[in-house]
Amino acid sequence: MVAVFGLSGFAGALAGRALDPLMGELATEFLAPHEQVALLSSAFALPYALVQPVLGPLGDAFGKRRVVALCIGLLALMLAACAMAPSLDGLFAARVAAGLAAGGIFPLVLALFGDTVPLEQRQVAISRFLAYAILGQLAGGAVSGAVAPFIGWRGVMWICTVAAALSCLVLVLDARGRPSTAAPTRPSLAEVMRRYGAILRHPAAKRLYGGVFLEGMFVFGPFPFLAALLGADGHGTLRAGLAVAGFGVGGFGYTLLAPLLLRRLGQARMMRLAGLLVAGGMAVLGFTPPNIATAGGVLIGLGFFMLHNSIQVRVTEVAPLARGSAVALHAFCYFLGQAAGPALFGAAMPLLGSGVALILGGIAVFAISVWLSHPRTGSSQPRG
Repeated sequence: MVAVFGLSGFAGALAGRALDPLMGELATEFLAPHEQVALLSSAFALPYALVQPVLGPLGDAFGKRRVVALCIGLLALMLAACAMAPSLDGLFAARVAAGLAAGGIFPLVLALFGDTVPLEQRQVAISRFLAYAILGQLAGGAVSGAVAPFIGWRGVMWICTVAAALSCLVLVLDARGRPSTAAPTRPSLAEVMRRYGAILRHPAAKRLYGGVFLEGMFVFGPFPFLAALLGADGHGTLRAGLAVAGFGVGGFGYTLLAPLLLRRLGQARMMRLAGLLVAGGMAVLGFTPPNIATAGGVLIGLGFFMLHNSIQVRVTEVAPLARGSAVALHAFCYFLGQAAGPALFGAAMPLLGSGVALILGGIAVFAISVWLSHPRTGSSQPRG
């Protein structure tokens, strides 16, 4: 499962991040302001978040494997449309459609792991799947910038198209020979709303969904401001890029350490350690020389993925009979938090100063980790 669905996670993450380093080239080609072209990132991320409450119930009704395969196939088609876009408006439209398609991959794969992997093995398995997505993010941010001078941004989009198409092919081949699943059912709006109401009445649901919203808000709020925070001497863009790369490296490090951490610490203590690491990373960014910002990014990435993966595992047990809906609602709250974070951090900086705003955000994440590590916020705490 990790290998088969990991390719989908890689392709979805690659598609989301591949254009980020190429905004200058796009602005030049389409003769548009950089600020306008930069919204191509939001054109993918916002539909990705908003489609979650819709795709979760569809996965529960029609089969999660079917919906994931359909979404990755549609993503390949929409990425091809991006590559052939004749205008900036056309590129925006294709990016919105690609974000809608990609939104059905990650949450439904997590729900599938919840359906098929025993709880005591689930966190390690999901962390392995997460490694593919992190590699996709790193490739989207680094590789696309390296190859674009040779093949252009359209060539980068064609690479993303091929990755998604190959992933879809793997899913289709993997499905062959499997026993047929239950016949799909057509969900009604009333049934969907009843199901979401039942999920939210679960004792752990409000804490987990509220916690992941706050986690996304406090961790990702400073990211758009890193270049300004680290660039007093004119090298902010480079240092910000290194800090973000460090975040990815920290996340990948977690996927390698997950079995050891779970075996030695257990889930609850690992979550509290995760909060401390994020707070330490924020302190590094706020109160140390900019040259070591990468170390802060590594600490934040390691702590964030330790905490976030633990929340993901607990969410898979909130509604075993409606996992697609439960995990989709989790993703919806998480991305809303990411969207709200920059506005909060931007408002706090002039009032408190960047260093204080960063350290308060880190303290908030530590408090969230302690709050969510309590056994009442999820099911039993698995060990490796």
